[in-house]
Amino acid sequence: MQGTDTALVEMQDGTAVVWLNRPSVMNAVNASLRAALSDHLYALDADPQVQAIVLTGRGERAFCGGQDLDESATISTDTLAAWLNRQHAMYQAVRDVSKPIVAALNGTAVGAGFQLALMCDLRVAHPTLRMGQPEVKAGLASIVGSYLMSLQIGHSLNQQLSLTGELISGERAHALGLVNDLVAPDQVLPRALERARALAALPGAALRTTKQRFRERTQPGFDDACSAGIRYQLECYSTGEPQRVMREFIARRDASKISNLSKD
Repeated sequence: MQGTDTALVEMQDGTAVVWLNRPSVMNAVNASLRAALSDHLYALDADPQVQAIVLTGRGERAFCGGQDLDESATISTDTLAAWLNRQHAMYQAVRDVSKPIVAALNGTAVGAGFQLALMCDLRVAHPTLRMGQPEVKAGLASIVGSYLMSLQIGHSLNQQLSLTGELISGERAHALGLVNDLVAPDQVLPRALERARALAALPGAALRTTKQRFRERTQPGFDDACSAGIRYQLECYSTGEPQRVMREFIARRDASKISNLSKD
């Protein structure tokens, strides 16, 4: 493997496996991971030796547990717009990949992780993982995620998942069409590689231009969602609710760590 500490690349017979590599924090997204993932994706897309890409997470717990709350808790209304723009640039890097890109959902995929998965061409998961948009529970509006879900499911269900923040299983996600293939946990990566290679074996120009047309059709909506996300998250942050929820979560987490250390 090669790459940075937060994102690694492994080549397997012409397919690049990109690993989100922060397993101790459920592969949560921070500044380092955002930059590394974007750089890797643009480089791999430009590399003629790479035929397809699989995006997955290290460890068994999570594909990606969303934003790193230690970073999110430091964001203020003064820094929010720039921070979200960097997040949206990472999403755009996934959207801009012209080669096949398949998400191998090895575990939990929530928030930013769920959104990364939805922007891939196909998704492979196992029945018991959890996925969804829990932003409202953290005091945040579900904007970009709800837009991405609107491309996959109907309004009523999208509204339910976005407003309640409830998570669904891989099995239910497959039934709803959010996941393309449902396999045993140890078969997620092999099946994703199989899917990626099957796509790469198709006539290249036809695949590339079809992806380009999907991107053109959805880009205005994506851009609008990103802009709206900044407006509405500014409103949320101005209430202090997201900061309070994140501080409380971090305090509980740190207290639990101390308690576990004292037992050892």
